[in-house]
Amino acid sequence: MNQNPEANSEVFGDDAPEQIQVRRAKREKLLADGYQAYPAELPITATIQEVRANYANVEPGEELVDEVGVAGRVMFMRPSGKIAFVVLQAGDGTRLQVIFSLANVGQEALDYLKANVDLGDHLFAAGHIGASKRGELSVFAHSWQMAAKAIRPLPKTFTTADGEEMSLGEETRVRQRHLDLITRQSARDMIRIRAKMMRSIRKTFEDREFIEIETPILQTLHGGAAARPFTTHINAYDEDLYLRIATELYLKRAVVGGVERVYEIGKNFRNEGADSSHSPEFSAMEAYQAYATYDTMAQLTKDLIQNAAMDIFGTTTVTLADGSEYDLGGEWDEICLYDSLSEKLGEEITVETPRTRLLEIAEQYGIKVKDYAVNGKIVEDIWEELVGDHLYKPTFVRDFPEDTSPLTRGHRSKPGLTEKWDLYIRGVETATAYSELADPVIQRQRLTAQSLEAANGDPEAMQLDEDFIQAMEQGFPPAGGMGMGIDRMLMALTGLGIRETIAFPFVKRG
Repeated sequence: MNQNPEANSEVFGDDAPEQIQVRRAKREKLLADGYQAYPAELPITATIQEVRANYANVEPGEELVDEVGVAGRVMFMRPSGKIAFVVLQAGDGTRLQVIFSLANVGQEALDYLKANVDLGDHLFAAGHIGASKRGELSVFAHSWQMAAKAIRPLPKTFTTADGEEMSLGEETRVRQRHLDLITRQSARDMIRIRAKMMRSIRKTFEDREFIEIETPILQTLHGGAAARPFTTHINAYDEDLYLRIATELYLKRAVVGGVERVYEIGKNFRNEGADSSHSPEFSAMEAYQAYATYDTMAQLTKDLIQNAAMDIFGTTTVTLADGSEYDLGGEWDEICLYDSLSEKLGEEITVETPRTRLLEIAEQYGIKVKDYAVNGKIVEDIWEELVGDHLYKPTFVRDFPEDTSPLTRGHRSKPGLTEKWDLYIRGVETATAYSELADPVIQRQRLTAQSLEAANGDPEAMQLDEDFIQAMEQGFPPAGGMGMGIDRMLMALTGLGIRETIAFPFVKRG
């Protein structure tokens, strides 16, 4: 690190905002006076959380002999004559008051603190434990040290006289998440909720003897879902590649190889729209179980979500972001896609319904249909508009058309349909599962048809993956498979939009 104040002035320039220039000058003064602005190590003996937990019963005005060294970010500072009150904040938002008095630290240290410490700095303080006359647990400091000088001031957040919290705007929160985490407790909570959810997911899988593996993100062919891929290029082989849109085809290879219960949690990438429930880069989990069906995977999915709610909140009745409660417990509703659409329209819709009639219905409700859309896709789009968006309770929507489900086993009793369900929670598709197609001959026919659809202009159609087909030809056992977006699952548990559930979501440059 350059310790020369004059050199630092040249690097920083003179066109920065006044507050930044003032803070830079304080940094330079610390260095010039022989102090460290960013020390490598501090004599910390306790965290702020530990002090809070261990000394919760200190009486007002009581001072103990117990000594601690603590550090945190300065979130409040009130200097007043012979005393200065500072509130330090730990990473999880826990706060602790530190009292710097003339009697304890001396005139020079007190003046230096008042002159060179700002809101947002990281500060170390050593002293004895006690409580202020008002009963606030405090460290009565006898020494202090700068832990990290903040060059930029904290954003202004406050509560109005009417009790309204004035905080960062949504764009600032997602573009500068570090500021969001510093200033907003719910943002800090989300990080920890997500971590607890991930632990719960893995425990549920482990309890059912699933094995976690990793599959390639860079792929020569894209498959496993109907989605537009991102493309990239590998210079070493001079070959175009795709970022994966799903993990399905590789996980099924693992099942062929004898990993009969397998799952993966990882990033997928889809070059499509971005809104409150879609992100081009997102986390997903997929799981496959040999000798299981889509009914088996429905129970697994319900267990994953309900177990996570219990592990995080201690209840399956969760409190959403708007303050309302939502019940994820008990058994969940089940409906059939074609039956529920027929009921909504007041006429029977089946896989035999002519395309001309489907187009008439779509036009009636203002639903745009792409020229390359197969009949099943038109039905799904109509259903989504009229039924799916209005499913508030957790609901498994069962039995989808065959022409939109190329990797799914045909229904055992309903010709033209497949054993597939989608899970909807508060009108948002959250998970999907199949009884997996195991016949490699039919699978080849389905993927060949998908390739033709791609040639006809469907950008979401899958490609024929010869390596995958050859793996299936080795003998793919009857199996159930499921996939669920990690971010969508967190949305279900919290009621927040997808950009709030992802710590650092991809956003367009401003």
